[in-house]
Amino acid sequence: MKQEEKEQINETYNDYVESVTPKANLWLRMAKAFLVGGLICLLGQCIINIGKKYGLDDQTAASYCSLTLVFLSALLTGTGIYPVIASFGGAGALVPITGFANSVAATAHGFKVEGHVFGVGARIFQIAGPVILYGIFSSWILGLIYWFMTSLGM
Repeated sequence: MKQEEKEQINETYNDYVESVTPKANLWLRMAKAFLVGGLICLLGQCIINIGKKYGLDDQTAASYCSLTLVFLSALLTGTGIYPVIASFGGAGALVPITGFANSVAATAHGFKVEGHVFGVGARIFQIAGPVILYGIFSSWILGLIYWFMTSLGM
């Protein structure tokens, strides 16, 4: 095949890809993410306020809030509702703690057909594992920097 033919095929392919690729409305996507993320945060704040109303201190109420949001996210993932929410809300549904729980629950749910050991056990942190790894690593590095700077009196 000659170079001119390759360029023509490449150009035709690029035109086809551009014609079938949906045009994303950035402002609409941002509004949806803001709405969904805001509703998740509103639910979390309501859980905290209810906990405080029943006598929990701030830290305990926040812990129950995280626990409840993770549980609800895993439950909604297992029932197939959370993927619909994530599809609508994009990053608004995936950035909070609920998105982390969704990534773990979805992986566990997807690989359960391969068994508990080689399916769920071996692959449950396939998506969330790098987040945990680099989160711990970066916090260790920042802790080391903090320790070094405080030992110098900064």
